[in-house]
Amino acid sequence: MSQLWAGIDAGKTHHHCVVIDSDGTRLLSRRVANDETELIMLIDAAVSLSKGGVVTWAVDLNSGGAALLIALMAEREQRLLYIPGRAVHHAAGGYRGDSKTDAKDAAIIADQARMRRDLHPVRTGDEISVELGILTSRRTDLMRDRTRAINRLRALLSTYFPALERALDISNVKATLILLSGYQTPDAIRRIGQSRLETWLRKHKAYNATQIAVKAIGAAQSQYARVAGQDVAASTVAKFAVQVMNIDAEMTELDRDIEERFRRHRHAEVIESMPGFGPVLGAEVLAVTGGDFTAFETVDRLAGIAGLAPVPRDSGRVSGNLRRPRRYDRRLLRVFYLSAQLSLRSCEPSQIYYARKRAEGKRHTQAVLALARRRLNVLWAMLRDNAVYRSELTVASAA
Repeated sequence: MSQLWAGIDAGKTHHHCVVIDSDGTRLLSRRVANDETELIMLIDAAVSLSKGGVVTWAVDLNSGGAALLIALMAEREQRLLYIPGRAVHHAAGGYRGDSKTDAKDAAIIADQARMRRDLHPVRTGDEISVELGILTSRRTDLMRDRTRAINRLRALLSTYFPALERALDISNVKATLILLSGYQTPDAIRRIGQSRLETWLRKHKAYNATQIAVKAIGAAQSQYARVAGQDVAASTVAKFAVQVMNIDAEMTELDRDIEERFRRHRHAEVIESMPGFGPVLGAEVLAVTGGDFTAFETVDRLAGIAGLAPVPRDSGRVSGNLRRPRRYDRRLLRVFYLSAQLSLRSCEPSQIYYARKRAEGKRHTQAVLALARRRLNVLWAMLRDNAVYRSELTVASAA
């Protein structure tokens, strides 16, 4: 019996695995396809080399192309650690030679797993959390597509019809998108007139049709000059408006799907009971954590991963210099920051804590980050005890 370490340099189509013993001697080096049969053969080969001992696996990806590998490791009850690619890159500088190959990276991963004691196991999230991860990622993509389309629309509209771009709230009012899908130029809006424009907007189910029509006519009457390229620009603006409306429709359907799945999770009631957390932000939390906060061992470690725990940057005579860590999960930070901001609208304990931090001289962003850190502690305790939010206890702890 012997203890072995297997490092896997993961890729989309192929992985490279190197198995070493306690002395760092390579016992196996193999390139395998990202295929179930080949991966099972690899696992069996490594286990047979241990002769009944323990094989500790390590991989530089915890999702994406390594998903099938992770699932097979869990199914066969193999211990799998995660070492970030950045850590592998920096560790490579301590090994001989400047070459970079998949085999060398896999060997470094195995050797780091052999020496280090701070690597954490890869844990597969529960089914609902994995589904929420897919849906919330899609939602993020749609939000970015929407922002990009809105920015291009506004930039294009301002080139030939700046008065209308100033008059309308294009980002937040659906009625303005409905207007731009049909009428985009000053002369077209003047020709239809206010009365008929109102009728057209109502027919297309635009809210506040009268107000939108008044603003559009006012903008059209302020500009009679024709700008070169106006017709093509107007046609493109109409396409952008339709694109944004289609994105909004898809996001509405996606939000319903996210909410339905989120409410089926065992932690949904506890998370949503905390002010500032709704189905979307709650789903983001479950997606990032895999639905299991205990995987992070302590609340301090989770706070560090979320970028909410400052780290010292001391050198020489300089001490007490705290900064946000360079490496943290920006998605997790965004969730807790937004939820903290939202809680300031109606949650008295959050308002009290925020006001206290502001009185200490902290800027708004610093105070919200401090509040987010405190709320993370509270949420951790709530999930640990399976208890819903109780504001009177939080008031006492924040005082």
